[in-house]
Amino acid sequence: MNPLSVLRNQVYMPWAQIPPGDLVELPGRGRTYVTDTAGPDPGSPTIVLLHALGCTGLLTWFPCIEPLSRRFRVVTLDLRWHGQGIQSEEFSLADCADDVVALLDVLGIDRALVGGYSMGSIVAQRVWRQHPGRLDGLVLAATTDRFRMNVPEQLFFAGMGVTMLATRGVSRSRTAVRAARVAADAVDFEPSDIQEWALREFKSTSPWAVGQALSALGRHHSRPWLRRIDVPTAVVVLNNDHVIPPGRQRALARAIPGATIHDIDAGHAACALETEVFVPAFVEAAATVNARARDFRAKQGERSDTA
Repeated sequence: MNPLSVLRNQVYMPWAQIPPGDLVELPGRGRTYVTDTAGPDPGSPTIVLLHALGCTGLLTWFPCIEPLSRRFRVVTLDLRWHGQGIQSEEFSLADCADDVVALLDVLGIDRALVGGYSMGSIVAQRVWRQHPGRLDGLVLAATTDRFRMNVPEQLFFAGMGVTMLATRGVSRSRTAVRAARVAADAVDFEPSDIQEWALREFKSTSPWAVGQALSALGRHHSRPWLRRIDVPTAVVVLNNDHVIPPGRQRALARAIPGATIHDIDAGHAACALETEVFVPAFVEAAATVNARARDFRAKQGERSDTA
């Protein structure tokens, strides 16, 4: 089914609030679109949410923001080449992870929980890998430790890499400029219809950007270092996922010491199309990680006092 048809026919959540956002300059890196929703009090813990492939921060996470904001300060951003994200020369998951920490610096946030969905969960893993001291915990959904696990995946990612290399020059001119203009047109958009807003968010990412991200995802492999993750982690497993098999999602959870598993009967697009089951599970997972992170910090403080 055409993705635009899915959005047009199935994305209808009039109760979900679309928070305002701004373009934020990350020094030395570029500008990206950020939303920052206050929690119940100034000392609320922060959760940074990283979006899925071909989406934007808001398109993936807008159903979760209000429920999460009852406990957390909730931050979203558009990753590179998505929506109004940074328009860099190359797409790199490592750069995306560094962007997250650069945003924490700009917002004056020392440590945060990082949540990710699909591609965002891969970037979240890399945030821990590259900046372990800035995380209080991980909340991963629709995740994996690597792709290229079977012949069709290997052929797909290999072909995508060659194709993106061949078309890079053209896309940087016509496709990239067109995507940037679409994104800019949406800056002041006031959505009165959630479907039209979702369509505009979806179309703000160019096909070339999706291809670049797919090629990078095909090179991702976190299995060698998953067991070293030392922050509280929760994994929301989608039992009906036909993109990332649920067995692979559970395998990643079992590889991370102490990770909790939160199963739901939903498919890969659950963040937008099956929110009635996804949102409660993700909020539960985030609350679990936050409670464990609080206990972990308290124990660290006790050890420091007795040292």
